[in-house]
Amino acid sequence: MTEKKDQILQKAQQKLEYLKQYLADLGSAAVAFSSGVDSTFLLKIAHEVLGDKVIAVTASSASFPGRELEEAKEFCKEEGIRQVVFESKELEMEGFSQNPPNRCYICKKQLLLRIQSIAEENQMSCVAEGSNVDDEGDYRPGMQAVAELGVKSPLREAGLTKEEIRLLSKRMGLASWEKPSFACLASRFPYGEPITAERLAMVGQAEELLLQLGFSQFRVRIHGSMARIEVLPEDFSRLIQEAIRNQITKQFQEYGFTYVSMDLTGYRTGSMNETLKKTLDKSKMQW
Repeated sequence: MTEKKDQILQKAQQKLEYLKQYLADLGSAAVAFSSGVDSTFLLKIAHEVLGDKVIAVTASSASFPGRELEEAKEFCKEEGIRQVVFESKELEMEGFSQNPPNRCYICKKQLLLRIQSIAEENQMSCVAEGSNVDDEGDYRPGMQAVAELGVKSPLREAGLTKEEIRLLSKRMGLASWEKPSFACLASRFPYGEPITAERLAMVGQAEELLLQLGFSQFRVRIHGSMARIEVLPEDFSRLIQEAIRNQITKQFQEYGFTYVSMDLTGYRTGSMNETLKKTLDKSKMQW
């Protein structure tokens, strides 16, 4: 490990001690658990600190691939953590399917309200979720729901970054330490473009194929009947290899896409927010 990584890990260890004390002070908690890097790390530490005074609460959702739910169940089984799974039914939430700019707020608030209810039923003192300090930079309306409902964000309270969480997870032997960043499949839709179960399934199948083909960090954005593939720039050459390109095109069309394209900018989180930023910038211009 490089000297820089050593320094980062040393700071991360100090933050970890703060995190443990913070969780101990909570007394008990229901952790919103998706099996992602952050929530897996949070749940692991919370269970170490609180033991059977912590439960994992996981949503079964059309907006998340089935593999994520199965990974969440397997982790809890292996760790001996009590888990409650509920069906999110986000497509039935008023306004969600219309996909407005505050879609994430609509969904997050309803999910957190449900998790709070489950926490109360299980005599847990609070709900904790896994956002970290890096999540404070982009447009994330879901964080408004976290604040409004008084949900705890222990990783942010401890000042932990994504890099630190990955390093600590690796040291702890968590397989999730190198898991690609993931967001709900609804984030693949341009704002204002309707979200349906069928189109979520199209995106889910498309991303599952890229995963099977060995790509690690990617997104498949949906624009009408067109798929826009984002991969890391270092994966561009592999994506357009004839055999892989032909397989992707053929199977994407079987999933329901008419056109398949590659984004030349490459993978980045929150690319659907770029149009919002441009709109906001224009609204601030003086004429």
